[in-house]
Amino acid sequence: MWIVHIDESGFSQKPSVRRTWSPRGVTPILKAPFNWKRLSAIGALAISPDRGRVRSFLSLRPGSVRGENVVVFLRGLHRHLRGRVLVVWDRLTCHRSAYTARYLAAQAHWLEVELLPAYAPELNPVEYLWNYLKGKDMTNFAPDDLPALTRQIRRKAHRARSDNALLRGFLKHSTLYPKLLL
Repeated sequence: MWIVHIDESGFSQKPSVRRTWSPRGVTPILKAPFNWKRLSAIGALAISPDRGRVRSFLSLRPGSVRGENVVVFLRGLHRHLRGRVLVVWDRLTCHRSAYTARYLAAQAHWLEVELLPAYAPELNPVEYLWNYLKGKDMTNFAPDDLPALTRQIRRKAHRARSDNALLRGFLKHSTLYPKLLL
């Protein structure tokens, strides 16, 4: 059975400002649009039944994540992951919506759901994926539009997807998986 951790996050045109270098006596100026737009993201880390592989999945969209978006994401997972799937996620409203609940009930033959404890984001390894994606390459980055922001996020996500040790590190850091399984 695949174990899939799912979480949602947001990205914005407004840069995450960190320390930067500049010539002595010259204050760095970071230009960003005043009315910035946002992207919502649904991300997942999937652990194969034999625990030999970790895969990552990412879906970006403008606006907030709703139950319909979660269902579309789960349908996409079903196309990529054959066999039974255990989804582990938090108690976000869109996970508990009537629309999502109907879909989950209809997919019980391949899909099970477990909820993380309330107020325990450190247990979800996808939180560490968000930290990675919002890290170095996104700090001080002020894109002109959402397509530029999307390209930057996808570039960084592709780098993470191809680094199995990094993905395993996210799992290990969540403390949900003993060293023997990784």
